[in-house]
Amino acid sequence: MKILRTEILRALATFFILGIGAAAAVAQPARTLQEQLVGTWNFVIAEITTADGGKTLPFGDKPKGMLVFTADGHFSQVHVAGDLPRIASNNRLAGTAEDNRAIVHGSLALFGTYAVDEAKKTLTFRIDGSTFPNQQGTAQTRTIDLLTADEFRNTNPTAARDVPAVATNLYRRAK
Repeated sequence: MKILRTEILRALATFFILGIGAAAAVAQPARTLQEQLVGTWNFVIAEITTADGGKTLPFGDKPKGMLVFTADGHFSQVHVAGDLPRIASNNRLAGTAEDNRAIVHGSLALFGTYAVDEAKKTLTFRIDGSTFPNQQGTAQTRTIDLLTADEFRNTNPTAARDVPAVATNLYRRAK
């Protein structure tokens, strides 16, 4: 009888603890897309797909870079090809024409503010400055295709590189 009573008390305690855990999980408000984006993301890969189905990797297969979102709506993005040439003179202002061409083709940096449309699952960058000056003062809207605690993927349906084309960027949360 005493063993039965102990087992019943254990079972009740287990159900009580599980019930509190479930209630706590339900009580947690869902995080918005913007709240989930905030932080630092490491650049994994960019892929451009042209209208005829052709695919290119504009920053190569081992790019470097990051994308940072602040809680107050600012962003900064840097994409760099993993195989940029080193400048022999060790002076960034004294690269050869070939070096400078490769560096311009293999890098893109921009910053500004951003907004998220929760219903449409889109992200709009309002670009204040960019290493591609034509982007300054423009807005680019991208579709959020994937957003987990560890990965973020977006597509830009109006990529300026090989118009008409779609650019897909994949990032992993910085640890």
